[in-house]
Amino acid sequence: MDSYASPDDTASELPGYLPIAEHGIIGDLHTAALVGTDGTIDWYCCPSFDSPSVFGAILDRARGGYYRIAPAVDGWTPKQLYLPDTNVLITRFLTTEGVGEVQDFMPVDNGLGQTHRNRLIRRVLGVRGTMHFRLNAQPRFNYALDDHDTYFHENGVLFRSAGICMALETPLELKPEGRGVQCQFALEPGESATFVLERVPETYIPRAYSEEETREAFAATVAFWRGWLAKSRYQGRWREMVHRSALTLKLLTYVPTGAIVAAPTTSLPELMGGSRNWDYRYIWIRDAAFSLYALLRLGFTDEAAAFMGWLTQRFQEARPAADGPLQVIYNIDGGSDLTERTLDHLEGYPRSAPVRVGNGAAGQLQLDIYGELIDSVYVYDKYGSPIHHDAWSDLCKIIDWISQHWDQADEGVWEVRGGRQNFTFSRLMSWVAVDRAIRIATGRGLPADLVGWQSVRDAIYHRIMDKGWHPERHAFVQHDTTDVLDASILVMPMVRFIAPADRRWLSTLDAMSSELVSDSLVYRYNVEASPDGLDGEEGTFSMCTFWYVEALARAGRLDEARLVFEKMLTYANHLGLYSEEIGPKGEALGNFPQALTHLALISAACCLDEQLG
Repeated sequence: MDSYASPDDTASELPGYLPIAEHGIIGDLHTAALVGTDGTIDWYCCPSFDSPSVFGAILDRARGGYYRIAPAVDGWTPKQLYLPDTNVLITRFLTTEGVGEVQDFMPVDNGLGQTHRNRLIRRVLGVRGTMHFRLNAQPRFNYALDDHDTYFHENGVLFRSAGICMALETPLELKPEGRGVQCQFALEPGESATFVLERVPETYIPRAYSEEETREAFAATVAFWRGWLAKSRYQGRWREMVHRSALTLKLLTYVPTGAIVAAPTTSLPELMGGSRNWDYRYIWIRDAAFSLYALLRLGFTDEAAAFMGWLTQRFQEARPAADGPLQVIYNIDGGSDLTERTLDHLEGYPRSAPVRVGNGAAGQLQLDIYGELIDSVYVYDKYGSPIHHDAWSDLCKIIDWISQHWDQADEGVWEVRGGRQNFTFSRLMSWVAVDRAIRIATGRGLPADLVGWQSVRDAIYHRIMDKGWHPERHAFVQHDTTDVLDASILVMPMVRFIAPADRRWLSTLDAMSSELVSDSLVYRYNVEASPDGLDGEEGTFSMCTFWYVEALARAGRLDEARLVFEKMLTYANHLGLYSEEIGPKGEALGNFPQALTHLALISAACCLDEQLG
């Protein structure tokens, strides 16, 4: 075995940054990779979602590392699609000499009793004509902080760094290029070449994968995704978009614990050149609870059961009383240390520094998480499995804590960093938490302090009506001491706090339509009128647009709701994926793809179907 190590960085650079929307995603329920329409994997963390990156060119095109397979000629046109009803991604290249494609997938099931191997398989096929391809793999381990050695073998190459060892296996000859490898090859129609990247022990020797083994892995991956999606109960008007959203939410699930990450990426900016760049590769109680609710609506009860198991473990952890029973954010295995730091050696996408890992919002107080959580528990108890005794005991402790702390100021649903306020949304979701607990107790005959809980629920209701309502604005506002509108209030009729035709609600909806909506797209709030402690502006928030659709539908404004929904569908990328926000030119902004957007799409589609009949 020959060894090759190079301290320099002489690999050919990638062209400019791809738009965020020009990506698809593949994954194995442990981690995920972004695949650009140019055949480049420019984001991949291993072995799990929140591990350091192996390829991170989306955050620094020159330094981050990448893995590209593309035609070796100029002037090609890419097309990208998912194999129907799966998360197997196909990138097709149309050239003057022919047509070829790359099938990218990550096997989900590695067999009983085996350690998960994190295999990323790229199968290249010749379709028409003679296709010449070029592969270039340039890993940069630990966010491009760790160097690595490269060991060549007849069946591939071994990349060995201080923290992880990866093998790139193929029978084709790989040659050194810079700190990585390259390979050029030609395929006739019907011919194929397979490249397998997997996490391996340091003593591993690369082996050749047969075409039959590749076909079996491909078939098993397709069967897994199609078998899972077949459990969906959704038969409505927007089946393709709803099912793509469901597949995306499943792809963001960390199967060892059942928890769902908010997004697989970090630091994709909310505005180009801005500093609102956050690490979303963790478990937000809020996002996971909303995702649980969306999957339950489609009939996926196994995911709900897995998440409930993960949540039960969090209930049992000791925390200071003032901080609340639960932390806002956890890492994927349930840990609570999410210390935020910046990676100053990376320029950001594109040049939108800082690049952050970890998330300081984990230490915030966000009272709304308990409402979203207990609402999901209520739905799970109703449509999934009845809540068991230990979980009910834990839930009662949460309600007792809320009864004593619901009137505190907090950082709120948008995780502001400009100081705590008495946010209306936090009060609203505290009301939801107590109300749903009462519904569970009365529906199941479970022991509870119903008199005390009802008193708290009513007190929160009156507080919102007295302090959250602004008589001059004729609208519910962001918090007690402002007249600023906030799109989070759109959920009021959705959580049954107020009738969708109540005059107070209709005037609030009209005010939001006038001030926060831009041709169907919805801003969270006016950043200039309500400083949040952060620099710069942001795009429209995609989840809020789908909330707006539901609010319109429930208010009986069905034509308007359907038009807004259909317009919003045009902002999805070519694969039906959404990022967190949409910019002034219709571009995708923020981490991608984002769970909140896709779960809100599912909810809006189901609501519209029901209202339209």
